[in-house]
Amino acid sequence: MVGCLLKSVREYKKASFLTPFFVTCEVVLEVLIPMLMAKLIDFGIEAGDLNYILKMGGALVVCCIVSLIFGALSGKYAADASAGVAKNLRMDMYHKVQGYSFSNIDKFSAASIVTRLTTDITNIQNAYQMIIRIAVRSPIMLIFALFMAFQINSHLAPIFVIAVPILAVGLWLIASNAKVIFERVFHTYDELNNVVQENLHGIRVVKSFVREEHETQKFRKVSEVIFQDFSKAEKLLAFNAPLMQFCAYGCMLLISWLGAKLIVQSGNNPALGMTTGDLTSMFSYTMQILMSLMMFSMVFVMITISYASMERAVEILQEESDIHNPESPVYEVENGSISFENVNFRYGKRADKLCLDHINLTIPSGATVGIIGGTGSSKSTLVQLIPRLYDVTEGCVKVGGRDVREYDVEALREAVAMVLQKNVLFSGTIKDNLRWGDENATDEEMERVCRLAQADEFIQNFPDKYDTYIEQGGTNVSGGQKQRLCIARALLKKPKILILDDSTSAVDTKTDTLIRKAFKEEIPNTTKIIIAQRISSVEDADIILVMDDGKINGMGTHEELLQNNQIYREVYESQQKGGLEG
Repeated sequence: MVGCLLKSVREYKKASFLTPFFVTCEVVLEVLIPMLMAKLIDFGIEAGDLNYILKMGGALVVCCIVSLIFGALSGKYAADASAGVAKNLRMDMYHKVQGYSFSNIDKFSAASIVTRLTTDITNIQNAYQMIIRIAVRSPIMLIFALFMAFQINSHLAPIFVIAVPILAVGLWLIASNAKVIFERVFHTYDELNNVVQENLHGIRVVKSFVREEHETQKFRKVSEVIFQDFSKAEKLLAFNAPLMQFCAYGCMLLISWLGAKLIVQSGNNPALGMTTGDLTSMFSYTMQILMSLMMFSMVFVMITISYASMERAVEILQEESDIHNPESPVYEVENGSISFENVNFRYGKRADKLCLDHINLTIPSGATVGIIGGTGSSKSTLVQLIPRLYDVTEGCVKVGGRDVREYDVEALREAVAMVLQKNVLFSGTIKDNLRWGDENATDEEMERVCRLAQADEFIQNFPDKYDTYIEQGGTNVSGGQKQRLCIARALLKKPKILILDDSTSAVDTKTDTLIRKAFKEEIPNTTKIIIAQRISSVEDADIILVMDDGKINGMGTHEELLQNNQIYREVYESQQKGGLEG
């Protein structure tokens, strides 16, 4: 896990190495200061030697200033390194998600991915900064301060040897119990984000059904769970301070009592034993030793909190896409012919039910294919296999005479344009959205595809025309306008295969007819697959498929299916009857 995360250090290796170097220099000087203070007291103040006082006082000032500089540099490089690693890790995770297949994305919810890219990365950033700075500082200070304490008086120094294990065991018990709670909390965060995301996406539905109170209760319930877990974890971590104070005050009391006896016995003579300066420095080393343990406990707590975040980040980084390029991929799709050969498909390896069951289908290049069927009949699943959004479970799908798994994934998807059921427009101008199809498209090319998609007319009515700004999600255009813009964007790719997945449902029948007529006249060599609920949207197709429960229930022209297929005939008659009654 650690090795996976450290790959994101990259250009911040220098800052990551300089931080512990400057921390070490800072600690060395801090440990020297009590020793210099002891000499100042014993050989300067006690002896009344002004020159020695000035000499040692100057040395103390220099040590303090240089230590301050080293501390500032370590802080600067620690901040640069931790923020940089967080930036790289966030980009690595985002890039990894972009390479996922649909099945990989299905494994992680959108809310979970957002949490991992935000809250979890922040936790890792804080932990990394503490590791390269505080986690280096605390053991070095502990070792150096213990060494100096033993140098001053080997009879008093063993007090620390007793205190350290007590504090260490206590911290381990606290952190190990808190870790379990924090792991649970971050999964609850996913649920909280999911509630917020769902509410914001469906805010119009929430308001139209007056369900604000219901949504508030859902949020409050999840938020209360997080509050309870965090309270429990914080109560455990709160034992850090009293445990630390118990050890610190215990050590200071023992050192004061035993040190005073040793000073009395030696007559404050450096040659015979303990002195006032030695006792003063022992107090300083006591605080340094115990503060180093306190800092270590802070690091321990931070790592405990962030450990779950690290695991969740690594899950994203180590998840391998189910879809990848072959060793020698094909980069050219010859034509838009499509062939399904004994295709079976199920979502997930452990799924029992086949979503597509023994599909055999041949579509010549340039043909127009209509697909109808009830909800859950796997119409969308069928077409998602063509650009390898999913891979077949058994059998094969061929495009241009080759198995789709032989192609370079990007080359295959460049040849296939899809307009999905959930049309998505991104924040930016209409031109920005259209150029998703071709980033180098000219204004004339954009206008042409918009005329084919029957979008040019309403675009020209906007004050800024093609420079009109589209809000996030396309909230400032109607459903039908959004669909037509998405169709135009797909056409701009100049695809060999165009798939419209129920993407004219929000347009009127006249516009639908005009779109299909434009397709027939302007892109005759492009294979067109139209999934629709309305028979009128597919009745002119060369081939019409009737899907039912993951199988092809019927296939033929409009006239053939009216005669031979009961499902198609029932749908047609119900729509004709509905149209007459309307």
